[in-house]
Amino acid sequence: MPRKGTTLTTVHTKGRTSAVVPRSPERGADAAARELELVLASLEDSKAEDVVTINIAGKSALGDFMVVVSGRSSRHVVAICDHLVTDLKHEGFGNTRVEGLETGDWVLLDTGDIIVHVFRPEIREFYNIEKLWATPEIEEGRLH
Repeated sequence: MPRKGTTLTTVHTKGRTSAVVPRSPERGADAAARELELVLASLEDSKAEDVVTINIAGKSALGDFMVVVSGRSSRHVVAICDHLVTDLKHEGFGNTRVEGLETGDWVLLDTGDIIVHVFRPEIREFYNIEKLWATPEIEEGRLH
């Protein structure tokens, strides 16, 4: 179990997902965890590639989790996003804000608790946002 304040990164590969520990129960961690499960299932159903989940709870006021995925083409990116928005609405998480759908290079979906970035592979490699959020842990004044 991760220490409070640490970033838990989970890499999802065909049928295998490590456990994700949500943030504290004060702000509906159960709802965020259920929403994350729905997001990951929808992404898997849409054949999204290279799915990475980053726990940003306590590190950012943006939400509890960030999910970064790739689509094979602009058309695939748009299809992944359309499918995810539909699935979220069907499960009662219908307030998703979407940006970038017009071009299909990089689409950002914000559910409030979860931020999903859907990229074409070249765009994802260029921006490399996983690296931005993978900061080294500082403990007792030393970097690990």
